[in-house]
Amino acid sequence: MSDLPKRVHFHEEGPREGFQIERGTFPLEQRAALVDALSLTGLDEIQVASFVSPKAVPQMADSEALFEAIQRAPGVRYDAVWLNERGYERARAAKGVHITGRIALYASDAFALRNNNCTAAQMRARVDGWLDRYAADGVPMERALVMAAFGCNFEGPVDPARAVGELAWAWTTCRARGMAAPRLYLADTMGWANPQAIRRAVGLLRDAVPEAEVGLHLHDTRGLGPANVLAALEMGVTHFDSSVAGLGGCPFAGHGDAKGAGNICTEDMVFLCHEMGIETGVDLEALVHAARMAERIIGRPLPGRLMHAGTLAAYRARRAAA
Repeated sequence: MSDLPKRVHFHEEGPREGFQIERGTFPLEQRAALVDALSLTGLDEIQVASFVSPKAVPQMADSEALFEAIQRAPGVRYDAVWLNERGYERARAAKGVHITGRIALYASDAFALRNNNCTAAQMRARVDGWLDRYAADGVPMERALVMAAFGCNFEGPVDPARAVGELAWAWTTCRARGMAAPRLYLADTMGWANPQAIRRAVGLLRDAVPEAEVGLHLHDTRGLGPANVLAALEMGVTHFDSSVAGLGGCPFAGHGDAKGAGNICTEDMVFLCHEMGIETGVDLEALVHAARMAERIIGRPLPGRLMHAGTLAAYRARRAAA
């Protein structure tokens, strides 16, 4: 039996994850305009940039300036990513970055070494330091995410029990410290998941940590993103990371072609939810407008479908007016 939720939350990551994998850089004014357009869609959480090494990710070299340039909308959280102490300090010093406690873990040593220059076990060992810092700074815990939870381009298939074990450990560690319970995210960083794998991993995670709220960070690398979202919705998952126009991808994940690495497409998944009667709080036409803006900025066709086909609401309105 399916258990569709009444409402789903999308965490928009296009301005950050979308642009970090693209070759070259894009004018700050255009990226700020995209964030501003997304701010008017009803999305209440937008990941604007990452505070990482400009040598490793030159597309994010001007993150402080981007946070200065955006026009903030009431009720919208503008967040960022950091991987180390230096990045965290930059994020805290930048204008208007919403800072929450986040733990990043790995189900693949090979990917951990490429992305964070450490093994999965070493990354886990660093968590205590991060938790100490968050507690000292009064930063509330919000999420724990395990990357390469379904498979790895460098290591091959991943046992879902390994990914679930990392998240269960994060949950237990936070609770033992008296911290807020984090939402637990399974991340299909390299596009290995399928609907059966989604059901299995989410089921295992709920068995391991029944009290936890589950989220998913999914990619549509091999075309199964929408099917994976549907499988998750049928299990009652209500939190998804996504990217406008289907942008996205980790530059260190070994994708053969950046054009095939994208995150699940925000407007397409919002459309899916709306067609099934699931609320999102998002103005779909405004989101399609933002997606088309993203495509103009990138300068090539992007993988989102709805921005090219148009919404059914628009089609029905044209039919009624004919």
